[in-house]
Amino acid sequence: MEPLSGLVGVVLVLSILLVMLSVRVVPQGREYTLERWGRYIRTLEPGFNVIIPIFDRVGTKINMMEQVLDVPSQEVITKDNAMVRVDGVVFFQVLDAAKAVYEVSNLTNAIYNLTTTNIRTVMGSMDMDELLSKRDEINVRLLNVVDEATSPWGVKVTRIEIKDITPPQDLVESMGRQMKAERNKRAAILEAEGFRQAEILRAEGEKQAAILAAEGKRAAAFLEAEGRERQAEAEARATKMVSDAISGGNIQAINYFVAQSYVGALGKIASAENQKVVFLPLDASGVLGALGGVMELTRAARGEQEGKA
Repeated sequence: MEPLSGLVGVVLVLSILLVMLSVRVVPQGREYTLERWGRYIRTLEPGFNVIIPIFDRVGTKINMMEQVLDVPSQEVITKDNAMVRVDGVVFFQVLDAAKAVYEVSNLTNAIYNLTTTNIRTVMGSMDMDELLSKRDEINVRLLNVVDEATSPWGVKVTRIEIKDITPPQDLVESMGRQMKAERNKRAAILEAEGFRQAEILRAEGEKQAAILAAEGKRAAAFLEAEGRERQAEAEARATKMVSDAISGGNIQAINYFVAQSYVGALGKIASAENQKVVFLPLDASGVLGALGGVMELTRAARGEQEGKA
């Protein structure tokens, strides 16, 4: 009985061992390739998987999550023969574990070398100014080329980013001088433009002032002409009244004209610069008689107006 019980124990242990060997638990984010007699048969996905022990074995454990590959700094010669140092980073994800294992040897190294080669190709076809100003375009071109090349390997390249572009020191100094000259140029242009605008505004102000002055002179001339016209109308009315009075036989109207001329002549004599002394009397009785005639004429005109009223 003891040999039989020992045999049963051995069989039981072997059975447990076989069960343990036939079970494979794959963690999330991983996939295992399964080989039978060294030949790939299928891929073990995350979770509980059953295999045939002894005949089947796990080949390669693949990380299916998105991975980051750092591209170290390297020298690149641009289209205009400038030497720059460039580094970057690649983001990729394995979509097909079998292809990633059996279509390429050392997947990470293959992606690294492919990215390095294409960085030199893409950036070497551009001049320095494009290299510094079109980084997004460089990233897109690199992504398209590398993603297409790695597609047979079951890999999806999601992003390629150029981290840093370092020109040589002498080129940096030259670019600094160029930028300074460009800023000085823009400042000179802005200053000239400001002076031009100031001159234009000053000319516009002078123009408006001249227009306003001309309009003021025009208005003054108009008012002066209107005043002369009213004065002429008043003199015409006075002349008509005197003429009517003379035709009516009133001798005082003649005295009005004589007095008006006499007073005007005295005013000119008094206002002349070369006349400092005036000898009197100048027929004062005639002046008084003329003034009396003016007063009589005024009373007559007023009486006629009251009679009409």
